[in-house]
Formats: sequence, C-alpha cells, structure tokens
Amino acid sequence: MTGPPSTLGVEEEFHLVDARTRRLVPRSEPLLNLLPKDSFTEELHCSTVESNSRPCLCLDELARELGALRETLIGGAAGLGLGVVAAGSVPLADVGQARISAGPRYARMLRDYQHLTREQLICGTHVHVELADRDLATLVAHRLAPWAPPLLALSASSPYWLGADTGYASYRTMVWRRWPTAGPMAGYDSAAAYERMIAGLIRSGVIGDSGMIYFDIRPSAHVPTVELRICDSCPRVADIVLVAGLFRAMVARELECVRRERCGAAAREVSLEAVRAATWQAARAGLEGTLVDPVLGVPGRPGRVIGRMVDALRPQLEQAGDWTLVSGLAREALRRGSSARRQRVAYARRGRLADVVDLLLAETRSGFPTSRRPAA
Repeated sequence: MTGPPSTLGVEEEFHLVDARTRRLVPRSEPLLNLLPKDSFTEELHCSTVESNSRPCLCLDELARELGALRETLIGGAAGLGLGVVAAGSVPLADVGQARISAGPRYARMLRDYQHLTREQLICGTHVHVELADRDLATLVAHRLAPWAPPLLALSASSPYWLGADTGYASYRTMVWRRWPTAGPMAGYDSAAAYERMIAGLIRSGVIGDSGMIYFDIRPSAHVPTVELRICDSCPRVADIVLVAGLFRAMVARELECVRRERCGAAAREVSLEAVRAATWQAARAGLEGTLVDPVLGVPGRPGRVIGRMVDALRPQLEQAGDWTLVSGLAREALRRGSSARRQRVAYARRGRLADVVDLLLAETRSGFPTSRRPAA
C-alpha cells in the first residue's frame, strides 16, 4: 500500500418503531421533513430512514460523524413519539401494516416484485471506500467476495423476523437473497464489460435500473467507490467502524494484488459457489457457530477465522494508522458476541420481544468512545 489511505463513508439504514408499542411503523415522511436533506433520505419502506456520512479519512472521524448523525435522527424521532433501531430487522413488525414510499421507482418495484417488495422490512449498513478508477473497482469488487462472509458475521443482528426466532443470526440475508441480482459478483475484466452486463439485465426487463444491482460488493452505482453491501445494520457504532476499517484494508490489499498480476503474477480464482455457501453459514452462525475460512475453505471458530483475517491485514491497517483501533475492536466484538446473541439473551429473560426492541433502542443510542481505545 502506498500513499495516504482512501477516504471512506457509510450509509446506515434505520427502522422506525412506535416508542410506546415498540412496533415497526411507517412514519418516515414527517421525520424526514425535520432532518437535513443532504444527510438523510427515504428508503423503499416508509418505516425506514437512511443516513449518509461525509467521506472521512480516519476511523475516529467516521465514528464521530456516525454518532452525530444518529444523535440528530434520534432527537427528531423522539419529538414524534418514535424510536430508532439500527439492526437488520426488528422483532415486532407486520407486513400488512407496511407502506411503500412515494415515487414512480418504488411503485414500479411494488408492481414488478409484489410480496418481495412488501416484505423488504430489513436494514443494512453500506461501506464505501474511495477508488476512482472504475476498472480497478470492478476487479477489486470481485476479488473481495470471499472476505464478505466474515464481515457479515460481525454485523449479524437479525435473528427475529415477523415475531419469530428464525434460527439465523442474520435472517436479513435470507430475505435479501431473494432479489434477482443479490449475492457475490462475478469477475469482469473491465468496467466496460461490467456495464454491458448491467445493460443486458436492464434490457431483459428483470431489473429497472442500475441501482438494482444488489451484489454483496460492487463498484458503486453513483459515487467513485467500492461498496460493501452485505452487512446488517449494526446497533453499535463501534461494529460499523470495525467493519469499515477492515474493508478499507481489504480494498488496499486487493489493489496491491491486482497491480502485481498486471506485472505477471498469477491471478487468484474466486469460487462463487464457495462464497455463497460461506455466506449462508455466516448468516446462520454469526459469531456463535462456525465460519468458513476464506483461505482454507474449512470450518473454523469465529475467533480463529476473524483473528487470522485481521492479522493478515496488519500491514494495510498499520499503513492507514488503524491497527490499534481495529484489532482492539475485533477482540471486543468477539468477546461480546453478535447482536443476534444479545437479542436472544434479552428475550430469554422474560420472553418479551419488546425487551429485544428496548435493547436495540439502547444500543443504537449508545454512541462510540472518543478515544482510540475500544469500549470496555
């Protein structure tokens, strides 16, 4: 890795719940009227609001930015009797009460995809890492596919779906995978080849525009970045910072590999079948079962798989000044366990899904330490 680290930014999707009943409610329109339009936008469902961070150079700056955006959003929501939840799903939701946001694009999606659109009551975290060369972004996005499942495991926060425990740590992944373009991205030798593929899908009528390319990692459709899309929304800002730091380091490492290949080094093959299997396993297990090691292709304990991943990225993390923070946050995440586990513990105390929502509301409000040390 040479030169300064790339800037990075985050899009966070949030659920809106009634502060009294803890149920998902379609109230985004009055809330968005109170919020800065350059930082907050609507989503497919009226029960969801998206925040967009500024591009940041250091992870501490990103943490402060995400914390400030949450503070603004939560403050506006409170005045309307709403709570804000950052998680892949909320336990108390009813598809029959869902409402799609206004506009021709969303109306077309409802018409074309029907119940799939109605059931899209899920939220994700998207991380963007600056990469202006779209040819390189296309190559790197494909090469990163094997590393997406461990990042999903770190974010897993959707064990409950429409009032039931699904048995998965990230059931959002199962819901998301039903879209025709979801999953790992195939390899393309240039941005032009990638764009031809998208044009062909649009021409087929299966998708309506390039924004419906829902690959786990992709060249962004609207900014010069590589975009990570596989992760659940994370209740704790610290987990977003961890994922963002790891993803930036991965992008830097794969750029080095691509440049070496251009100088004659052997190219590494990516098995999309193996990636799909590993993604399913990460969605099922989170940090509490076993993950598929991206290098060895065998099952391993999350602590070992993620620990090896972090250690292998040490040169890139040190170059960016992120090693101390990211390695500490990784140890903390593995010690604490996934959000999915914490939600199940909250439910087990009294058998009340409202207690799960209360936990998520509290963690979404919790912020992030201002020092470069992980929270205790």
